Amino acid sequence: MSTVKRTVLVSGASSGIGRAVAELLISQGHFVIGTSRDVRRFAVEHPLFVPAQLNLAALSDIEPFCKQLQANFPRLDAVIFAAGYGQFGNLEQLSFSQIEHLMTVNFTGQVFMTKALLPKLKQKSHCNLIYIGSEAALKGSRNGSVYCASKFALRGFSQALRDECGKSGVRVSLVNPGMVDTAFFDHLHFNPGRQPGQALLAEDVADAISYIVNAKPNCAVDEINLSPLNKVIEFKK
Repeated sequence: MSTVKRTVLVSGASSGIGRAVAELLISQGHFVIGTSRDVRRFAVEHPLFVPAQLNLAALSDIEPFCKQLQANFPRLDAVIFAAGYGQFGNLEQLSFSQIEHLMTVNFTGQVFMTKALLPKLKQKSHCNLIYIGSEAALKGSRNGSVYCASKFALRGFSQALRDECGKSGVRVSLVNPGMVDTAFFDHLHFNPGRQPGQALLAEDVADAISYIVNAKPNCAVDEINLSPLNKVIEFKK
């Protein structure tokens, strides 16, 4: 593993996978800038952590936010895109505004953020862009048409971007977890099973991301798929 400590931007750092990633990287000595819609949800006092407020649904805010961020933290050399949420149901059950918001947060906002950050990141000799996909990026499923579309889009984007950045020091990775036991399911009508091995933990995904961040510069990780040992779905009453 490399001993070089990084300056890392983690979106969606206030909960779930993003929070687990931020906490793990901080414990390893990396400097973390954690974005969330409400910085009060993760306002930990630590010399290696800075909270920043950003709503990926507000597309017009993303470019100025990224410019100011890179001016304040010129050593930024890794970005983990962990922000996102789930909305499930038959297509006819989703409103037009729900479809637009889901695609904006899970895909378009992340593309905007990448575009805004990429020119300066390409100037680095060593840089990571890591996207949190989903098992829903690998196979479409009933009641997940729009959510799957957002993750399929992110997967296609990361694959194409990897090729576009092939002559630079930017390494583009995608991590596709199966069901992870987090607050992601709090407002959904189902959740993963509660028995050991029936769901991943956020820390499992954080470990995979840590491997990518800490890998030597000549090691590029394209894609990682993670699954619980036994996939179980429980429906709420």
